Amino acid sequence: MQKILALLVLIIPIYLAGLGIKWMRDAVFGVLVPELHYIWLQFLLGAVFSVLGIAFVGGYILHMEKRNNRVPKKEK
Repeated sequence: MQKILALLVLIIPIYLAGLGIKWMRDAVFGVLVPELHYIWLQFLLGAVFSVLGIAFVGGYILHMEKRNNRVPKKEK
């Protein structure tokens, strides 16, 4: 049950990251999403969605690896 919940938590950021990449690609080729009125706004929101989605998934993976003691300790 816990793994299913974890998968559901990851689906939203993965979807947002994919949507962000699509919006950036569309902005580069000049295709405007009807909800947004400016190409630069579309590209900026796409970049934000992509960075936040990838950062969330990466942070989640790092947290799980630390919890399972698979990440080496930092040396001072």
